[in-house]
Parts: sequence; structure tokens; C-alpha cells
Amino acid sequence: MSFDHGIPAPTLKSRIHGSLLGGALGDALGYAVESDSIAAIRQRFGAQGLAGFEDLQGPCHFSDDTQLTLYTVDGLVEALEWANSGVGADVNACLWLAYLRWLATQGEEAGPSAPAPQPRWIDGNEVLRQRRRPEEECISGLASGEMGTISRPVNPGARGAGTVMRSAPFGLVPHITPDAVYKLSADAAALTHGHPSARQSAGIFSLLIHRLVSGVGLRDAAAGVTAHAGDLVDVAPELPERLEAALRLADKALVGPEELLQVLGGGRTAEEALAVALYAVMATAPADGADTQPVDHFRRAMAVAVNHSGPSDTAGSLAGNILGALYGEDCLPAQWLGALEAPEVVRGMADQLVKVTTGEG
Repeated sequence: MSFDHGIPAPTLKSRIHGSLLGGALGDALGYAVESDSIAAIRQRFGAQGLAGFEDLQGPCHFSDDTQLTLYTVDGLVEALEWANSGVGADVNACLWLAYLRWLATQGEEAGPSAPAPQPRWIDGNEVLRQRRRPEEECISGLASGEMGTISRPVNPGARGAGTVMRSAPFGLVPHITPDAVYKLSADAAALTHGHPSARQSAGIFSLLIHRLVSGVGLRDAAAGVTAHAGDLVDVAPELPERLEAALRLADKALVGPEELLQVLGGGRTAEEALAVALYAVMATAPADGADTQPVDHFRRAMAVAVNHSGPSDTAGSLAGNILGALYGEDCLPAQWLGALEAPEVVRGMADQLVKVTTGEG
């Protein structure tokens, strides 16, 4: 995927807004059918399943996926604010404090050993205080009151998608090396999840976002991070296996939801969720030279990402993050944005990240 034929590449601001809003759109679409089997989805929406927000009635709520993604932005923004003022800050400590503030919004306590973070702008938004079926491993990891690290993990066996679904923002920070992107993301994943595949999947996803924001085409970026996953030290083998399977499957004609889950898994672990989202984006990508509008790619990818028997919100969120990073805001359906819950909160956090990374107001 390249931006030729005189079409300018999206700006960094557009990619940041596009990735965060795209993730929120995919999350909200999938959240409407999060716990439904494909049979239940078809019974409700017809043989083609859920095609878009037009099929839904009532508010289009996003889930904890978007909540935690925005709190990741907040932790990064705080660290960058300190850096811009000439004071070094522990980035992972800033992220931990941000996640502890999210934990409090969910009515949970981290115990007396955990610090009491100072409130920030993000905490005043009521929509982020709603409990939207948060992943239990995120809750328990933070509620331990301990700052998990790769060498001292909390939840040592936790490998759920709660790491990868919050990790797009690491790839949106410009002017840092790919190795730094991966390390920031993997370290932050270890705050709640101890299994290697959980943190490695988060790091690889952030690296994919970083490559797209840097202007690498979709196919090259996907192939590159898949190869990188196989070269990781002490790699969890299930991660490159799932990613390679996703790329092979995407080379075929679109497969049905049953085959998708049979090949890539149910999407409940971090590597499975990433593989399902990557397949949805790659399988619906326009052929080289095809005159396909970004918004059409977004719609098609979302239909694949949410219509299966796994966690549809996470697959939709990740696919939306990817496409927004690739195309910028041009891929986002205007009607969907009009139906999305609290887009001003997502835009507000995107603007904060733009400001601390580029100086734009």
C-alpha cells in the first residue's frame, strides 16, 4: 500500500487521530456483539453479519480496550511533558500510575502498597469511568499493588489480549527507534501480564503501528514485523506461528468466520487477537493499483474483524488502530464517527499526544 497517484501521505496528526479514533470505532462496533457466537450474530443481523453502525440501534459504546488505550496515551503524554521540561521521567512508572487511575475508575483498589496518583484531565471524563467488561487479568495485575516487570512479573501465566489492545499509542510516538518502541510496549505489557506471548504481541503490534506511521506500506510493514517476531530472543513460538498463519490465510480468498477461528484461534490470547486483526486488514486490502477508497477498506476490514465467535471488540479495535495509522482520518466513515460515543474524549487525548510530540496546538 503506497500513497501515489498524486495523493499526499497523511500527516502525523492525521495518523494519530486516525489510529485512536479508528480503534474506538472498531472497538464500539465489536463491543455490540462481543460475547455473541457467529450463529447469534447471523441470527441478529442476517447472513452477512454486522456490517456497520447503521445496523445498530441505540448508543455505540466502546469498551475497556479504548479506555486503556487512552490511558496509555495519558501515561506517555505525562512522561513526554516531563521530558519537554528538561526532567527525566521513568516512562513505565508514568504508565503504571495512569493504569492505576484507570483501575480506580473501575471501582477497584490497588491496596495500601501502591502509590496514590495525582488526577489528570483524562480522569474527569465520565465515559471512561464506565465498567465495560474489563479483562480480569488487567484488573488483577494492577490490583496486586505491585509494579510488574519482565524480570518480576505479576500474573506470570497471563497471556490475554489486554496487553495488545492498549498498545497502539507506543507506535504513534515519532522520532524514537523501532527498538525503543518495542521495549516501551513490552515493558508496559509486563505491568499486568507475565506470559512472554502477551508482552511480545504487544511489542510487535506497536512496532507495526510505528512502521505504518513512518510511511512503510501495509504489506511490507506486516511482513517485516512478522519476520521480526520470529527473531525475538526467547520468542514465544505461538506469536510468529499465528502471524505467519494470518498472512498465509490473507493470500487466499476471504474465508468464513469458522475457518478463521480454526486457523488463527479464538482471539482470546494476545497473539490470537493480533493475528485475527492482521488477517482482517490484509485480506480486505485493495490489490496494488486498485482504485479503492480508504473508507471502503475500513468498512470491509471491520466486517471481517467483528463477525466471528471470538472477542469482536478487541479484533475490531486493533484493526481500526492499524488502518487509522495507515491512512489517517480519511479512512473513518463519517456516519460512524457521528454515532460514536464521546469522540471528543478520544480527540482530546489525540490532541495531547500531537502537542507533546510535535508542538502543534
